[in-house]
Amino acid sequence: MPSLNFKHLRYFWTVAQAGSIARASAQLHVTPQSISSQLGELEQALGAKLLKRVGRGLEITELGRRVASYAEEIFGLEDELVGIVKTHDRRTASNYRVGVADSVPKSLTYSVLAPALQLSEPVRLICREGPLVSLLADLAVHRLDMVIADRPVPPDLKVRAFNHLLGSSELAVFGTPALIRSLKGRFPAALDKAPFLLPGRAVAIRPLLEQWFDEQDVRPQIVGEFDDSALLKAFGQAGTGLFVAPAVIADYVCRQHGVKVWGRIETVIDHFYAISTERRLRHPATLAISEVASREVFGLGESMPKLRRRRT
Repeated sequence: MPSLNFKHLRYFWTVAQAGSIARASAQLHVTPQSISSQLGELEQALGAKLLKRVGRGLEITELGRRVASYAEEIFGLEDELVGIVKTHDRRTASNYRVGVADSVPKSLTYSVLAPALQLSEPVRLICREGPLVSLLADLAVHRLDMVIADRPVPPDLKVRAFNHLLGSSELAVFGTPALIRSLKGRFPAALDKAPFLLPGRAVAIRPLLEQWFDEQDVRPQIVGEFDDSALLKAFGQAGTGLFVAPAVIADYVCRQHGVKVWGRIETVIDHFYAISTERRLRHPATLAISEVASREVFGLGESMPKLRRRRT
């Protein structure tokens, strides 16, 4: 198949956006005949129809819509590249795109990502939140520079990506003061039949937490399940049930949500990863995130930036 002519692709993209060859002709300052000819050459090169005649007009095909979507990304990157070249001496902030799995605590995410905004070269942080599999798909096609997750890349997922451990934390069990006072007995036995907010099945610690319940021979009353950690804490703040979060952010969770630590689960460890397409981290922002996370956020004797006091 002949190599793709990006001039022809731009003409097609403009037609797809404008809705007709006539309007695209006015935008491109090219005759409609010239555009039609080059669209034909593009279809011939691809071996597929991108547009079809409907009455006196043209309609984009299903494949054409997919091609237009790729073209939008290609020419968006082109515009970004030209902008960087034109302004490289003006210290313009470069985009740093991070995906955050929705199971990762937001307060922890802030502490991990904050160093990216403190580099000598300015960075514009763009965060996307969602299911891990969707974020990894975007990482694979370079729509993201890094993904923060509470689990490594699933082994059955065919994505070329590398796991970089940021740190680990045991779990703490939280509850409102009123809820904790209502419990009869001590931790962990008093968890039996106590109202509990369980992380969703997409959260890495969920099976480990259920296994721990079995080991302790307790059966909490599950009143809710949440994939999103922020929503889980909102229900916990309302006193709906007990909940767990990484012990490393315990001080922050207590201050922010008006709850108290009731107990700790030392045998269930929450791990957090930076996932990138780099085997060895090179991006300055990713390096700063990794170094500060291991040294300060999860490091022994150090504090989370602005979030938790020094542990003594």
